[in-house]
Amino acid sequence: MDLPVLPPVLPMLAKAVKELPQPSAYPDDDHPGLLYEPKWDGFRCLVFKDGDDVRLDSRNAKPLTRYFPEVVEALRSPLLPARCVLDGELIVAIGPRLDFDRLQERIHPAKSRVTMLSETTPAAFVAFDLLAIDDEDLTRRPLAVRRERLEAALAERPDLVHLTRVTTDPDVALRWFEQFEGAGLDGVVAKPLKGGYQPNVRAMLKVKHQRTADVVVAGYRLHKTSTEQKPLLGSLLLGLYDDEGNLRHVGVSASFAAARRASLLEELQPLVSDGTDHPWGQWAEITASGERIPGGGSRWSAGKDLSFVPLRPERVLEVAYDHMEGERFRHTAQFRRWRTDRDPITCTYEQLEEPVSYDLADVLED
Repeated sequence: MDLPVLPPVLPMLAKAVKELPQPSAYPDDDHPGLLYEPKWDGFRCLVFKDGDDVRLDSRNAKPLTRYFPEVVEALRSPLLPARCVLDGELIVAIGPRLDFDRLQERIHPAKSRVTMLSETTPAAFVAFDLLAIDDEDLTRRPLAVRRERLEAALAERPDLVHLTRVTTDPDVALRWFEQFEGAGLDGVVAKPLKGGYQPNVRAMLKVKHQRTADVVVAGYRLHKTSTEQKPLLGSLLLGLYDDEGNLRHVGVSASFAAARRASLLEELQPLVSDGTDHPWGQWAEITASGERIPGGGSRWSAGKDLSFVPLRPERVLEVAYDHMEGERFRHTAQFRRWRTDRDPITCTYEQLEEPVSYDLADVLED
């Protein structure tokens, strides 16, 4: 490739903040304030294009090209600059919402399956930064300039290539934060307009949805450093009851200090069950029917020990989470506190806040 910015490049990152940052905190005579964007829930992706030679790199600079042939073909379009480097996100939409599970399915070793999925559930690329175009390296230029150049470069674009919406108005950004979750988005990102592109530096700010839920602790896994002499908790397995009274696996809580891993493990020992009457005791049979619950293997867990220690489902835990993906927490839930005042059977899906429905097509409109 003959480009002014060559791979591998680690993308610029975002630091989590609790509240939407205000433009007044980032004064500048030439490019005042912040640029707000929707936070896409997909695979971060850097695009390197030199004519028909297109390379897709992941957040950690691993190749994604072979998994998204339809996106590669779209990026070869003559509507786009012949030579450029773009930063953005790979997404898959099913109906009016993003679907991260369908996106994950694309990372598959079989070319035939990748081809089939590229036709039945095509991915798309959402661009939000321009690092280089033709012979010009833009990484040292302010974001305000890069955005202007990006809009010009993508003024005309093929299907499957989108330009993210932006605003400098914090009130609009706050409205996006509240509305766009219904389309499967993750929050809002704020970027200083005067800032250059800083690879692998948390130079952006992100605000993500945070909620709490009361869940049933139904098992645990040991930490990878656990030994027989010094056992340590790795993760707690969490459940919620559905309308039929079945305890469904909804995710895990896993971030603990070393001392806390030891004390929690000791605290849970009186609840250890032999699994005979455990609601997940027959997980092997259930997994065969396609349900995702503890112990089930997948291509994402090859080589890992997925066995778990069943616990009598008698303890209730309050956790913080950002949002749901189907029936499960999208990310690892954060331990908040034990809820000794809650009866486990009352921990149902009904308590979860339902985001306002919103059509993804309206988010992509630009």
